[in-house]
Amino acid sequence: TTEIYTLSLHDALPISEDLCMLTQLTVSNYAIAERVELQFGKGMTALTGETGAGKSIVLDALGLAMGGRADAGAVRHGAKRADITATFDVSRIAEARQWLENHELDDDNECILRRVISKDGRSRAYINGQPCPLAHLKDLGSALMDIHSQHQHQSLLRKETHRKLLDEFAGAEALGAQTRDAWKAWHKTRQRLTERQQNADEAEARLQLLRYQVEELDRLALEDGEQIELEKEQERLSHADTVLHNSHQATLLCTEDDNSAADLVRQALQQLEQLPVEVPALTETIQMLNEAQIQITEAGDNLRHFVEDYDADPARLAEVEERLSAIYQMARKHRITPETLPEFHQSLSAELASLDDGEGSVEKLEAELEEQRSHFNTLATELSNARQQAAANLDQRIAEELAQLSMPAVQFVTHLSRNKGDEPAPHGLEDIEFLVSANPGQPARPLAKVASGGELSRISLAIQVVVAQTSTTPTLVFDEVDVGIGGGTAEVVGRLLRSLGSNGQVLCVTHLAQVAAQCHQHLFVSKFTESDATYSKIESLDDNGRVSEVARMLGGVDMTEHTIAHAHEMFTKGQATHH
Repeated sequence: TTEIYTLSLHDALPISEDLCMLTQLTVSNYAIAERVELQFGKGMTALTGETGAGKSIVLDALGLAMGGRADAGAVRHGAKRADITATFDVSRIAEARQWLENHELDDDNECILRRVISKDGRSRAYINGQPCPLAHLKDLGSALMDIHSQHQHQSLLRKETHRKLLDEFAGAEALGAQTRDAWKAWHKTRQRLTERQQNADEAEARLQLLRYQVEELDRLALEDGEQIELEKEQERLSHADTVLHNSHQATLLCTEDDNSAADLVRQALQQLEQLPVEVPALTETIQMLNEAQIQITEAGDNLRHFVEDYDADPARLAEVEERLSAIYQMARKHRITPETLPEFHQSLSAELASLDDGEGSVEKLEAELEEQRSHFNTLATELSNARQQAAANLDQRIAEELAQLSMPAVQFVTHLSRNKGDEPAPHGLEDIEFLVSANPGQPARPLAKVASGGELSRISLAIQVVVAQTSTTPTLVFDEVDVGIGGGTAEVVGRLLRSLGSNGQVLCVTHLAQVAAQCHQHLFVSKFTESDATYSKIESLDDNGRVSEVARMLGGVDMTEHTIAHAHEMFTKGQATHH
């Protein structure tokens, strides 16, 4: 029969009221898991169980939720897709809240990362219900959780992690941000200067053309609305003769001809006034004719005065037409409408000022670049001094922790190397890398080239213990950090993990009773067979269950009274540990 493993939460862990980390993990149809629903609390949580019971499913699923690589084999046999959801409380994780806000994905203080993997190997990513690139899961995930294992999610092998940890340990995060901002300003100015210098010949030709064009427009000195007013004046002056002639004729017709309108109205009045009898019906008409006579006489007087005072001014007409011709010619030259000439003039003048003696000139840019470089050097030097002082202290404290972890011969070095050519860089004047020397007399080399999986886990643990008070990553995951150790060292590892859990949240897979005895919460993974199918479950152990599990880890299947007593003593001692 085909074996199908199903993971289910037997007893959910209580949620701490002041959580600021991973709160829930839901896994469906992933690998051998049909359904997993886990809730997590603050402190140290241990996952234990027999080999092959399914402990790695939890950590692997978290890795996928953080943007890890997946393939079709991740989907449970017979299912169409695997679905993984990790929920975080980000109320106290400023970096994560800022990231979510910048990407318009914020949803109060909750962050839900979801990964869906199809059986053909394709996958989709979601943040707070919104589809997103897989890279976004990686970016945001790095602020939420750090997975320490022998797999690709381990950030300790990346230089940027080394720099981040050192700056946090030195309390220099704000100074580092100021240094990056200063570098961005310097870099932007340098790009502008480089472009200006590379296009120097073209810029000079453009400068000469601009000077000539602006000088022409300056001489023209066209004001807003002037062209429209000139066109109106031209139209009036060009019809002056017609206006004068027609006005003179109108004057004659009103009052000055023998048969003028005024004379005809007067004759009409005389005819009515000579009637032999009074006709009341014509009284109003006679009044209207009297008023008309007065109006016509006044109109004639106005026309006569207008004709006498009217000045056709042909000289002014010539001036206006010459001015308009210059405006039209300038507009045709620049292939624009006459109305836009003033705006065009302002635009060319502004460009000329910028290239000739403004912010875009080589001299101005060189001076600005020098000033910004000086500001960057001041900040970067201060940052370097802080890093150097912190590096020595960090190395000493990590060495002390490594000695407790039975690695007294390992030399840990925080190496600061000056940038080549003294060229400014976004993160300061130097590269930062953690180096180790596994054996006395051997030179320190990068972690990835020296440390084995087990050594790397313990070195990572030592680093995390030291920087726990300053690190901004709230949830730390350790996969079999106790490989290759035992006895008193294992107890030390347990104390260190518990200490880390007291300041945040720690999840660890362990095979050592000395480690499991000291956790705050204990998850036990087991398998059972039913109806020709194999199942696996995860249950939260109470105190009695934890003692039994510690005894199993100490003595195997056959547990004696002595083994149980030893386990009880170890558990009691572990829970009394306060680090």
